[in-house]
Amino acid sequence: MAEDGIDSFALAKRKAARQLGAPDTEALPRNEEVEEALHAYRALYQAHEHPQRVAELRRIAFEAMQAFEQFSPYLTGPVLKGTAGPYAEIELQLFPESPKDVEIYLLDRGISFATAEGRRFSGDRAHAVSVLSLIWEDTPLKLQVFDPRDERVALKSSPAGRVPDRAGIAEVGALLRDDDQPA
Repeated sequence: MAEDGIDSFALAKRKAARQLGAPDTEALPRNEEVEEALHAYRALYQAHEHPQRVAELRRIAFEAMQAFEQFSPYLTGPVLKGTAGPYAEIELQLFPESPKDVEIYLLDRGISFATAEGRRFSGDRAHAVSVLSLIWEDTPLKLQVFDPRDERVALKSSPAGRVPDRAGIAEVGALLRDDDQPA
């Protein structure tokens, strides 16, 4: 994950198991264990460049969140957690009154984007989510567009998954101030 820019824990674990010659079905570490090891690796081998890259991605995320403020944006994923690699995309959750509002916003500003559909889960109930992918300040940006009623619901990527952390504009602004403090 640190060297190849893989952000998916499942993919990284399967790749590592293959490289070690272990079948995918063998006991693999939990995501939290991988995340701890990733933080330790980066602190040891990427102590200078990694914090700078995360701070830059958070700055870009903050500016995107300000631009999409009318859609109640939240930052989530590796940029928020501080585990983002060199090729990481910024992940924002948006909660507009209508999913088409975000597409109209982008079209009105001449911003090209691709669309896909995803699913998030609350308990065992699936929620359809529109996913818009675009480039923002030369950085991949993924917008997950939810129903506004889902803003207060704990959404997971799988029925058994955990609820991802997320931060609003004020929290990301605070992270940026923390990132600017000397270590």
